[in-house]
Amino acid sequence: MRKNVFAKGIVLAAVFAAAIAVVISAHTPPTRSGLQAPPKSGGEIYEKECAKCHGKDGRGKSFRGKMVHAQDFTDPNWQSQTSNDQIAKSIADGKDKMPSYGKKLSTEEIRSLVEVVRGFKD
Repeated sequence: MRKNVFAKGIVLAAVFAAAIAVVISAHTPPTRSGLQAPPKSGGEIYEKECAKCHGKDGRGKSFRGKMVHAQDFTDPNWQSQTSNDQIAKSIADGKDKMPSYGKKLSTEEIRSLVEVVRGFKD
């Protein structure tokens, strides 16, 4: 009788663990290593990752931006002398004190972020 109760307890625990795994996986967003999550917009990425240094206005005048000498995206000289490929490379590989985002963002997300940076020249 004791063995039967013990076996039922093990089966019940296994079923419970499987149910928890299903619930957790249903609420966990897909990762880059598994299913692809939909790409974020350049604006969303900029707000979350870039604005802390470059500022919401792209001028690089935030407290942190001043400390790390963040690029002023509104500078017409910089805008005219910097190619989209150079901006994308800086985003992907990092530059000076700026971290790299190549493993965190998809190529499409980096391209959309380049468009946001270009939008500051207006």
